Amino acid sequence: MSTLTDRPRGAGREAPVAAPSDGGRWWALVVLALAQLMVVLDATIVNIALPTAQADLAFSDADRQWVVTGYALAFGSLLLLGGRLSDFFGRKRMFLIGLIGFALASALGGAANGLEMLIVARALQGAFGAALAPAALSLLSTTFTQAAERGKAFGIFGAISGAGGGIGLLLGGVLTEYVSWRWCLYVNLVIAAIAVVGAIVKLRDEPAAPHGKIDIPGTVAAVVGLVGLVYGLGQAETDGWTAGWTLGPIAVGVVALIVFVLIELRVEHPLLPLRVVLDRNRGGSYASIAIAGAGMFGIFLFLTYYLVAILGFTPVKTGLAFLPMLGSVMLTATTAGSMLTPKVGPRPLVPLGALIAAGGMLFLTRLQLDSTYAGGVLPGLIIIGLGLGLVFAPTQNAATSGVEHRDAGVASAMINTVQQIGGSIGTALLSSFAASAAGDYLKGKDPASKLAQAQAALESYHTVFWWSTGFFVLAAVVAAVLFRTGPLDNDPDAPPAMAH
Repeated sequence: MSTLTDRPRGAGREAPVAAPSDGGRWWALVVLALAQLMVVLDATIVNIALPTAQADLAFSDADRQWVVTGYALAFGSLLLLGGRLSDFFGRKRMFLIGLIGFALASALGGAANGLEMLIVARALQGAFGAALAPAALSLLSTTFTQAAERGKAFGIFGAISGAGGGIGLLLGGVLTEYVSWRWCLYVNLVIAAIAVVGAIVKLRDEPAAPHGKIDIPGTVAAVVGLVGLVYGLGQAETDGWTAGWTLGPIAVGVVALIVFVLIELRVEHPLLPLRVVLDRNRGGSYASIAIAGAGMFGIFLFLTYYLVAILGFTPVKTGLAFLPMLGSVMLTATTAGSMLTPKVGPRPLVPLGALIAAGGMLFLTRLQLDSTYAGGVLPGLIIIGLGLGLVFAPTQNAATSGVEHRDAGVASAMINTVQQIGGSIGTALLSSFAASAAGDYLKGKDPASKLAQAQAALESYHTVFWWSTGFFVLAAVVAAVLFRTGPLDNDPDAPPAMAH
């Protein structure tokens, strides 16, 4: 392990716990992957249900964004605290608390009788998700400590992370069209019930190590900073980039995050020890996934718009349209991403994957009003999926490799935090660019013309696909510069969480 500030390997740790059996570890992976799937798909499954929910509960277009933003605000701002709590009080305990709380919040949302109740439920989902996600990833990290097995496990976990958004679109379309929008939330009760039973039977956490006090000033600064940033960026689409309700929260967020860093440099028990992010491999994984996360929204959000508005796809058909991409994500994440990472490390894989994804986005810029799914959309989706599989598996592995056992939870939380913040920034930027492109095209044209409106929408999609291409190229450059050459430095002294 090589960081600027880490202690010598093995310092201050308890004796390693005996390794769990092979079968127990792989069953533990199933449980953890289920929980990760629930958290990831909930970022998109509600998007498909929103129009129906809006009609049922009678809220405005302006209020609609808060159903999505409420989840993002709570999830993104509380992840670091959730990761630290799992370090302090035990990963399995926080994992179960997160699972049960997420399920109960989902039930509340499914039973919502108005907008306010739905927003509260989504915020609670985000809060419990912030406890669940880092606990799951840190349990995975401490369960699989052998390089080859770790590569396979993170390949599968990375495939779930990369494909979860698309699975959410498909599942959301099926449930909304054939059952009810409410089942887009109720479905989490089924997933959580299976995962809770599996966790009780298959996961056993090591005893929580002695710890100091929770960093309250750092927690407050981090929450204020991330909430301000996400809220301000969320306002940009509706209010514009120069509005007070956009710039004010963003400024507050940036200042609070600077204060947060200063606090972390001084307190005895920091919420985010800077040794976690100063390692080149972990820093490279955080930066790469944040930038790639921004580009991903060009796929899920705006390609969905194209399929529905231009090609006339139904919700179910739209979800099915993403399946080839999910298949290609699974293919590269569970093969090349898992087999090559232990041998060559992330440096050659992540830049290659990001460039492949950029090529797929570039292909989508060729879409026209008369394009077909098979000839215009499908090839780009497959190419993007092949690239994303090479991005997610190695970065999630690198984010928790070589980290001190006491920091596994917060290191895991960071990968979710940067993906969430990257996605929020991407949503705000791409939505703003799309609106500007459509407005520019309509200048001097008849706004009532359906052809002009369709062409303006297409111009907005092209703009987004070009920007997403740029995000993936930037992610490739950052990964090539920051990652170290060679295999990841897995920590043989880290005691694995036991499965039985």
